Amino acid sequence: MPDEAHEQNESKPAQGDSAEKKAAKRAAKPRKKKSARKKSRGKGSRAAASPQDTKRARRTALFPASSFEEALTIPLAIQKHGAGQKVRRLTLFDQIQKSPDSGPSRQLITNASKYGLIKGSYKAEHLELTADGKTATSTEVPVGDRLAVRFRLAIGSIPPFKAIYDTLKGNRLPATTILEDLSKEKGVPAEDAKECVENFIVNAKYLGILRPISGAERIISIEQAIEELPASPQAPTDQVGIGSKTEEEHLAPSGSPSRDQDFDQTCFYISPIGEEGSDHRIHADLFLGSLVEPALEEFHLKVVRADKIGKPGMITAQILEYIIKSKLVIADLSFHNPNVFYELSLRHVCRLPTVQIIRKSDKIPFDLDQFRTIQIDTTSIFTMVPNLQTYKTEIAAQVRMALKDPDSVDNPVSTYYPTLRVKF
Repeated sequence: MPDEAHEQNESKPAQGDSAEKKAAKRAAKPRKKKSARKKSRGKGSRAAASPQDTKRARRTALFPASSFEEALTIPLAIQKHGAGQKVRRLTLFDQIQKSPDSGPSRQLITNASKYGLIKGSYKAEHLELTADGKTATSTEVPVGDRLAVRFRLAIGSIPPFKAIYDTLKGNRLPATTILEDLSKEKGVPAEDAKECVENFIVNAKYLGILRPISGAERIISIEQAIEELPASPQAPTDQVGIGSKTEEEHLAPSGSPSRDQDFDQTCFYISPIGEEGSDHRIHADLFLGSLVEPALEEFHLKVVRADKIGKPGMITAQILEYIIKSKLVIADLSFHNPNVFYELSLRHVCRLPTVQIIRKSDKIPFDLDQFRTIQIDTTSIFTMVPNLQTYKTEIAAQVRMALKDPDSVDNPVSTYYPTLRVKF
């Protein structure tokens, strides 16, 4: 018996040891599971963030995440406070009274670097202007050279911006949705297309190559913008489109005349023009940019107006050539301008495709009131704007009919002398 008791007593500690080991294992298992769960959460978090990181990387690889004007903040500060030389980042931000470690400050440095204006990141001890950055911010550089460099940095070296510029140069600015589609074709992700277009437009306007001309916003070439700069060698460093005269007409429409003018692709717009700033000029610009050109887009016709050929009010040989050779003529009878009627009559004699428009407030002249003339209600912005699409559709419909069958569009001459033909 004692031996049995002894054996039992000896076995109890063994069992106790086993229980402790089991308890220790049980205690250890939850920790491993918890650690595994944490590890799993970490992986999931990284996986969830991956698309955003990829999106951000793709965007910044294709275009900067700000306008060029905003990105100039740091380079201009380096030029002003550091005389264009390398400066300590902390010292520079102290001078411009901004926090060097804030999100917006870091973004300023990143975007200035993306535009090729500076060297150094938001973690760098020093910031330094690039060679182009020095030119773009220096007051000692001729304004033409400065604008050329700024254009190259703001648009020319950014592939999607350059693609939009090359497509639009010399033409009206289309709807943003059209530009977004263009940017997508150039590889910009769909979710970033809107931002890409917005930054391009802001940059173009700041550079002075996006201007309101003939009632519509147009992109002009950088070469023309440079040519039209003032003779003064210097201008403020915080203005890029130096000398831009945005309220003046610097650019002829895309169909401006040349010796090699393709009349088969030309619409000559006969209109009351008047002096710059006059009611007639404002009216002509509005109708041209908001009605005539948009209505003709589907026909791929370039619009030319008489003031892009000679002085307003002058009948020149070139104007006569456009009247009798252009594939189409659109005549605006508003204000009952005598030159308009003179030019229209020549077109009628030639029995060539013609479309007539007029302000609703103007009575259609007696000789023309029996022929189709599209009336545009310009009483107020509230009567005109809601009907713009309708007016453009009406013009397009008349253009289509006139081009399809020129003889189907009657005029006073063809009505009374149906067999009359003019040969050139």
